Amino acid sequence: MSNIEKSSLSKQRNPWAWIPTLYFAEGIPNVVAMTVSLIMFKRMGISNADITFYTGWLYLPWVIKPFWSPLVDLLKTKRWWIIIMQLFIGAALGGVALALPLPGYFQITMIFLWLLAFSSATHDISADGFYMLGLNEHQQTYFVGIRSTFYRMAMITGQGLLIILVGFFETATGLAPIEINVKAQTNISKQITLPEINQTSTPSGDSFFATFPDEIIISTKNIQKQQLDSIRQLVKAHNLSLGFVHNTKQLASQKNVNSDSWWTSYISSPLKHFLQRHFQNKEILQGENTSIGNVAVVAVKLNGKPEADKEMVLNVKWQKGDQSLQLIEGERLAFTLQNWEQPAYILVQADPKLTRETETIFKGTSGNIHLAWSMTFVLLAVMFVLFSFYHRFILPYPASDKKRTNENLFKAFFKTFTSFFQKKEIWVILSFLMFYRLGEAQLVKMASPFMLDPRQLGGLGLTTGDVGLIYGTFGILALTAGGILGGLAAAKKGFRFWLWWMVLAINIPHLAYVYMAFAQPTNYLVISLCAAIEQFSYGFGFTAYMLYMIYISEGEHKTAHFAIATGFMALGMMLPGMLSGWLQEIIGYKYFFVWIMLCMIPAMIPIFFVKVKPGFGIKEK
Repeated sequence: MSNIEKSSLSKQRNPWAWIPTLYFAEGIPNVVAMTVSLIMFKRMGISNADITFYTGWLYLPWVIKPFWSPLVDLLKTKRWWIIIMQLFIGAALGGVALALPLPGYFQITMIFLWLLAFSSATHDISADGFYMLGLNEHQQTYFVGIRSTFYRMAMITGQGLLIILVGFFETATGLAPIEINVKAQTNISKQITLPEINQTSTPSGDSFFATFPDEIIISTKNIQKQQLDSIRQLVKAHNLSLGFVHNTKQLASQKNVNSDSWWTSYISSPLKHFLQRHFQNKEILQGENTSIGNVAVVAVKLNGKPEADKEMVLNVKWQKGDQSLQLIEGERLAFTLQNWEQPAYILVQADPKLTRETETIFKGTSGNIHLAWSMTFVLLAVMFVLFSFYHRFILPYPASDKKRTNENLFKAFFKTFTSFFQKKEIWVILSFLMFYRLGEAQLVKMASPFMLDPRQLGGLGLTTGDVGLIYGTFGILALTAGGILGGLAAAKKGFRFWLWWMVLAINIPHLAYVYMAFAQPTNYLVISLCAAIEQFSYGFGFTAYMLYMIYISEGEHKTAHFAIATGFMALGMMLPGMLSGWLQEIIGYKYFFVWIMLCMIPAMIPIFFVKVKPGFGIKEK
């Protein structure tokens, strides 16, 4: 294709034709590696220790991607990298699909997930760079909220629709699914006992699962911890002795440390004592809460002899209803020729803060789990091959997207990396990247614990279901709306006009949590409104952060420089978040959220020194 034809195509491409699909494609492999893989391995019976240890390493490519971002800038074009990486992602997903039915699937699958992670991180670099090359300043500003929206849609798809699809395949390849309807009632005081088993038969000869008792009821009246420990140990021992569940091994043993580290001795411990003297947590602390949520035992029996050397695995999960009723034992039960005539036990627990009548439904499926996940990954692989072909024809050809020639690769690599730190006023840039979200980085870690903690500990005493609805529904809608509005506003008035308004928007609404910590409201609508306001304002204010990264990345190596900026963005969220829980435990929620408000001071100081050219983001007339 000639340069004239490419230039013509570049001008003809409507950004709406490729930005939504590009950023949807960017989000899917991320959520597969970070979230979906955990669910998949859990369903296959891998221990929690193995899951967290091995999948935790999958985040590494996104952490270190700034170090190879100059290669994307130097070799080939960003357009080429996008198309090739989408094919690599498709190949990795296809590899997972082929590996899952094999005997040693876990190790082989992890290899392909590593390929997926590195390909996805490289795709992120090239996609973000192409975004800056394929759009003018006004378009970059206008679409900054749109691209975030489709990235979040990919997250929702991965955590929701993909899991639903797997469930459909599981149901289609196994016995008829069972539904376990559990009701919580306030006016009963029910004794916890093992259910009686009625012998059932199936005239047709087909196997099926049956549950007992017919009506499962939990009292909302709390029980003593010793009662739960006793019944839970009984259920565990029964399931373990008959082979319904298997022991999980620990990857590493805890080490006994006889002496404190220098950090504890000279920094964290003295600071902790200082904070305790001046800001002692006044909430009434209880050593160990002896009153906890009530439980109910459900028996599950397989009616129908399984084949020799074959497991009939029943996976039980929440399907719908109030998530204040949680499954705490019996999530995965394996029925074999040796144990099928005996019942397995499931344990369901009510939230200790639950005071209303409610119900929930758990669904048990027994299909071919490996086949179900394999089919899902095949569809994902096909989707990315289609993405690659689609973007091969629909992506524009920006004139500035070209590979560099006649350059020493080794020298150019280090020149690209070091040139970022040679920018004018680099300390202003780094301060902005590290401190802009200083308060939010700590609040996001403690917002859910604050809502879940009992009121006597300074929290709001909400149930798990309540918090899930607040952040999973109201919060995500408000966050998305704020991000879209931020992009539209900046495109109309310019980034410079909105910078101060956005830094205030991302910090001032933290007052909602100060109010909730001091007032401890009980009205669910008030709490939801406070959380939604904070999330909306964060979405709006975060627009400035994204635009500033785009602005400082302008120049010869914008792709690599944007990737380096995202590395500092991650660091600015990680470090404060690591300390937030430690600080809150010392000073309590009231002073913690006051501290969050004070964090806006270091966030605002760099803004006085930030220089943005007039009109950045506004459409040129």
